[in-house]
Amino acid sequence: MTVTVALAGNPNVGKSSIFNALTGSRQHVGNWPGKTVEKKEGRLRLGDREILIVDLPGAYSLTAYSVEEIIARDYIIHENPTAVVAVLDASNLERNLYLVAQILEMQTPVIIALNMADVAANRGLHIDSRQLSQRLGGIPVVETVGNRSLGLDQLKEAIRQVIGHAAQPPTQVSYAGVLGQELDALKSQIQANRALSAQFQPHWLAIKLLEADSAILATLEAQGAAPLLAAAEAAREHIEAATGEDAETLIADRRYTFIGEVIDGVLVRPSQSVLTISDRVDQIVTHRIWGLPIFLLIMWLVFQFTANVSAPLLDWVDQFINVTVYGWAVGLLAAVGLAGTWPAALITDGIIAGVGGVLVFVPVLLFLYLTLGVLEDSGYMARAAFVMDRVMRWMGLHGKSFLPMIVGFGCTVPAIYATRTLENESDRKLTGFLATFMSCGARLPVYVVVGAAFFGAASGNLIFSLYLLGIAVALATGFAFKHIVYKGKPPTPFIMELPPYRAPRASDVWRQMWERTKGFLVKAGTIILSVSIVLWLLMAIPAPGSDGSFNDVAPEQSLFGAASSLVAPVFQPAGFGNWQAAGSLITGFLAKEAVVSTMSQVYVGETAAASAPAEASVPFIASATAALVDLGRALVLTVQEIINIIPRTLNLLPGVAIPELNVFASAAETEDLSGLQAALVASFNTTAGSAEAGAVAAVAFTVFVLLYVPCMAATAAMRHEFGARWMWSQIGFTLALAWLASVLVFQIGTRLL
Repeated sequence: MTVTVALAGNPNVGKSSIFNALTGSRQHVGNWPGKTVEKKEGRLRLGDREILIVDLPGAYSLTAYSVEEIIARDYIIHENPTAVVAVLDASNLERNLYLVAQILEMQTPVIIALNMADVAANRGLHIDSRQLSQRLGGIPVVETVGNRSLGLDQLKEAIRQVIGHAAQPPTQVSYAGVLGQELDALKSQIQANRALSAQFQPHWLAIKLLEADSAILATLEAQGAAPLLAAAEAAREHIEAATGEDAETLIADRRYTFIGEVIDGVLVRPSQSVLTISDRVDQIVTHRIWGLPIFLLIMWLVFQFTANVSAPLLDWVDQFINVTVYGWAVGLLAAVGLAGTWPAALITDGIIAGVGGVLVFVPVLLFLYLTLGVLEDSGYMARAAFVMDRVMRWMGLHGKSFLPMIVGFGCTVPAIYATRTLENESDRKLTGFLATFMSCGARLPVYVVVGAAFFGAASGNLIFSLYLLGIAVALATGFAFKHIVYKGKPPTPFIMELPPYRAPRASDVWRQMWERTKGFLVKAGTIILSVSIVLWLLMAIPAPGSDGSFNDVAPEQSLFGAASSLVAPVFQPAGFGNWQAAGSLITGFLAKEAVVSTMSQVYVGETAAASAPAEASVPFIASATAALVDLGRALVLTVQEIINIIPRTLNLLPGVAIPELNVFASAAETEDLSGLQAALVASFNTTAGSAEAGAVAAVAFTVFVLLYVPCMAATAAMRHEFGARWMWSQIGFTLALAWLASVLVFQIGTRLL
């Protein structure tokens, strides 16, 4: 029999830190069945017994207000875990105990982890954990500091004791008077129904019926439990007639009374409130005036870090894959007699050029996810939502809606599903619509390659501007929707607890970096690989009426070139009306990473093939040694770029001109463009008519990539969550908006030259 322990708790209580500390690297991340909400499972070894640890989604209560709450309670009810570890924020004990009171009503063995015990101590709070245990019927109570792995041994021992012995019934909330009478009557009726009593814990189900829980009522109605539903409705009417209050309010009031009785004498507060370091920092970071400029400054630093610090490693990976590995492949294919054949072209110009063109940007994503991981682990992301609340209310939303948008900086798909935490349906739809304008990690490689090609070290400015443009377009769209689609709808109240600031834990940040980057690598190995192979095939087949044969045809005369040429004139007013750019945008609908892989194939395939024989002649050991030397140089330049963030940022101030560090001064005198970047510059300059106009056209291209329809997976998520009508509205709106914006950028930009 599998022993299962579930971790439950409010958001921002350090539950993930406890989970990571218990399971280490023995973790699996997936989705809940039928849900795109992250499911984490891990293994804990206690002696000769292996325990499955399940990290439930964060929830403030077990009432059906959000998908996360439904998942948490359904798991406890239907999966019957051996025990539940309730992770509480020790500095907010009273509020956190409300969830515990609900779990106790399920009559599942419970262990309480008083996490953030150090924060509670810093605030002058003292909790008598032994007395708290006694007040709750003897359930184990352990003080922990999850991000420092303190108290983990005691928590493991508590888990061992609970799963090894029959647990005593814990103290539960008692309901007296007419509420208690109706509860007992419903409980007896449920117990008489064997099917229901086997499916649900009778006491808990009776409470849910009195609360008129919508999910439970729908489930029982589908099962044909009409007599029980009628009895529950009559009970609710009787309670309201006798007390003047609805049953749900009375139940919540009784739970809080129970909590007050439990913590009386257990929790000792200081005579005067203690101003913590987090409180002092928040006086500045969340300031009404300075909060927004500080947020913008932090975002500026993030994207400077992402674009410039990753650049040396990006250049090295580009050289290694597209020159060194390409040369090894050409040499190996020649050695086995396949030189000049279509299988060789498929491997070199299809797979290596396509997939390799995307893998080049792994360093960029690693640095992006590093910075986002640090901001999340430190507690700043919650402040960003708080700071943006006033801005979001301008378009009828609230700060909580900004959190899915922040998720959108990583990937649009989870951003759309993250709207499930919003209670209001119209808020969910509008937030999901606006989240598509956030620059996801898949768009970032396009910004980087175009920015580096046309703007060099200043590419960070372009990237930062595009991220701000996405936010600005989202705000403007939301404002328009507020006055047209949702006219007169007042914004819902925004209540959010700010977690204390913490020093980011390296292992947690690394785990976030790896999980997110792994998703990108999986795409490169599946979707991008498939797109690259299909794209190579379409470029190898001549279009009807064109010259050439299979694998021997000019790219623009291939099937892909001919199809892309039909679309290209649409983009002529935006300055990039060539078939290569149009084709890249078409494949970008499948996955935004495919924009870069397509560019790699259509722009530089022939260039790489022409240079391959010289590279293939270099001995393997010599080329590998050179690659290692170049890697060392790239690492030195990476450190240099980290240092240069300081003067580069300060130089934005008027009259400030601090010189930047330049370790390899001679190398900086010549501009080093990759094959793809050089081909992009030549193509855009030719299409636009001049170098200056080519740069403006490149900016217009990135604006189109930012704003046009998201990838196929995000579009499917939009349809799954909000329906086909909302999905088609989003597709039509974003295509029109992207075309209009890119045309305006090019037309206005070229006239200002």
